[in-house]
Amino acid sequence: MDFFINDALAQSGGQPGAGLTGLIFPIALIVIFYFLLIRPQQKRAKEHKKLVQNLSKGDEVLTNGGLVGRISDVGDTYANVSLAEGVEVRLQKSAVAQVLPKGAMKAGLDKADAGGKDDTGKGDASK
Repeated sequence: MDFFINDALAQSGGQPGAGLTGLIFPIALIVIFYFLLIRPQQKRAKEHKKLVQNLSKGDEVLTNGGLVGRISDVGDTYANVSLAEGVEVRLQKSAVAQVLPKGAMKAGLDKADAGGKDDTGKGDASK
């Protein structure tokens, strides 16, 4: 049975350019990953950094935790956010997901208060 192995090894002779052909697929994968994953992530990170640097007092923000509030004080790394009358939290500026348009917080509260309450104020009247 050794004679089959020797024949197989003898036929595999060196082909010119086989090393270059073997590198095309991994290089193509790296290029695809760069344009589909790495570059867009870097762009989002740059936009978020710019957003965090431009935070100012009075901005209405949405945090990563889902809280909506108005910035009452801004420091280098932390910001105080007023969620409601007398309710204020301190959070890292990097925890801000987006800055909302002016008046979005008030409009959202009015919409939530107006819709879905029955006469007792305990739930949806249609249920």
